[in-house]
Amino acid sequence: MTARRDHRIGIVLGAGSARGWAHIGVLQELMAAGIVPGVVCGTSIGALVGAIYAGGRLDAFEQWVTALTWRRVVGYFDFSFSGGILKGDRLFADLREGFLDQNIEDLERPFAAVATDLRNGREVWLRDGPVADAVRASIALPGLFTPHAGDGRLLVDGALVNPVPVSLCRALNADFVIAVDLSSGFAGRFARRAESRHAKPPGVVETVIASIYIMSARVARSRMAGEPADAVIQPRLGELGLLDYHRGAEAIADGRAAAGELVPQIQRLLDES
Repeated sequence: MTARRDHRIGIVLGAGSARGWAHIGVLQELMAAGIVPGVVCGTSIGALVGAIYAGGRLDAFEQWVTALTWRRVVGYFDFSFSGGILKGDRLFADLREGFLDQNIEDLERPFAAVATDLRNGREVWLRDGPVADAVRASIALPGLFTPHAGDGRLLVDGALVNPVPVSLCRALNADFVIAVDLSSGFAGRFARRAESRHAKPPGVVETVIASIYIMSARVARSRMAGEPADAVIQPRLGELGLLDYHRGAEAIADGRAAAGELVPQIQRLLDES
């Protein structure tokens, strides 16, 4: 199918920790349908996948993600006792070498990420400089990763202020914005766990991360009500945990399925706009 080039299509990839692997499937399905986003914005895990897509390395990244095992994920844990449980050095050394070794200005498509300034709580738009630094800042979940220091600021996860940054995508002159929201069904997963007699309670790390994403889901709903996208894709990921990075194949499949369901509507809206 011929790619759509009559619109400046933007895609916004939301926060969601391991659930963010679904973004890979969403992008693949859209491109297979000829809907090729030319502007890319993301927060947290969405910034990571978005940067790799903007750099033209999505297929290689899919192979990396689907090869992750729980043992390999744990191997990336480099514990810290200052600012967060993990420093993230091992993980980002691999990501930088394999996928994030460019400047934002040199990517194939316009890209930007969202982070939060820890000192004043302000939203920060990262639109230039090293890709790895922007992604590292956007993905620095408080309590899990240590904050990212740069330009006199301490930056943490953008999910605190703008989990699905439609506003940023509009600012980059996207005419038609597709948002990917990963919060659907998340709270229900914990409700089902609470109702089960045999389920173990979540650990400290999972509780902290889940609490942040419950908050960010509310922030996302509020911001998207005032800054709506033209289309919203919501993969059904209710049984996928925030730390299930080793379940990439499942998340990618769920992302493809959700995008496929919405492709006819997106194509109709593009034709009408």
